[in-house]
Amino acid sequence: MTTVQQPLHSGFDATSTAEDVIKGIDLTGKVAIVTGGYSGIGLETARVLRSAGAEVVVPARHTERARAALKEIDGVEIETMDLLDPASIDAFAERFLASGRPLHLLVNSAGVMAPPLTRDARGYEVQFATNHLGHFQLVARLWPALRRAHGARVVSVSSWGHRFSPVLFDDPHFEHRAYDRWVAYGQSKTANILFALGLDARGKADGVRAFSLHPGSIVDTGLKKYLAEEDLKAVGVLDTDGKPILDPDRQLKTVEQGAATSVWCATSPLLDGRGGLYCENSDVAPRMRPEEGSDWTLMNRSWKAGVLPYAVDPEAADRLWELSERLTA
Repeated sequence: MTTVQQPLHSGFDATSTAEDVIKGIDLTGKVAIVTGGYSGIGLETARVLRSAGAEVVVPARHTERARAALKEIDGVEIETMDLLDPASIDAFAERFLASGRPLHLLVNSAGVMAPPLTRDARGYEVQFATNHLGHFQLVARLWPALRRAHGARVVSVSSWGHRFSPVLFDDPHFEHRAYDRWVAYGQSKTANILFALGLDARGKADGVRAFSLHPGSIVDTGLKKYLAEEDLKAVGVLDTDGKPILDPDRQLKTVEQGAATSVWCATSPLLDGRGGLYCENSDVAPRMRPEEGSDWTLMNRSWKAGVLPYAVDPEAADRLWELSERLTA
């Protein structure tokens, strides 16, 4: 089936929740891994997939925190893994592969947003390393289990923030230019979209399809860790009393609404035979014209749906794939 970056008219919208999109879907016998599955939209994604019958595994850097967050969800497996530690990723994947299970759903929901300049042990900028490279390595190591599913989906949680920047191939780790935390975030979110495109092209012959998505702007998650309350008020996501503004039409969503597109990408029958697509509001998003994102900044955000062409460029996806292979060895 030819896949085109345009809406499918799914019947869902910005107000739909993860519970809405999972209705009627039985995941009994399916195995899912959700990174970041103990916080924010990752936690809601894990909960809803488990409620539909899936076996759910949540890898976590802080396992005690994960156990506390997931204590009300029966049967979720918690494993140790740190996306900034390549050895930790390998060890987690080896343990999972040793179980002999197929992997039907992999939702890459963990991420970091807008920290001060930080580098990992390899010298890599931490947003690119966490949001993209850690997940790239995880998928590579889990590939035998994805193939074993004979029909798997990999879901990358990206963002409208991809409009801040394309991938900076000449200096992805800000070694030769001034660091800008939002440019770095945008680069990592563009990388999430390009990774799904590149992965789908390489995986579809083995039954592995990939999708990326914008969940919405959800204040009540760990992503706000590095943002002051005044920052959040300035960009219009908190009111004057410091409370989250909820307006799904402007992508200001609850956690339940924010998790909907992750769950839809992972489970919707409408996506059978499709892949490499960027989604919003539990539907495929339209492709934007380049000029539509030219003035998109943190303080001047258009609420127009869509993905910029540089984030769905197959040549850029191939270039990112080669870079990622080199950086993760």
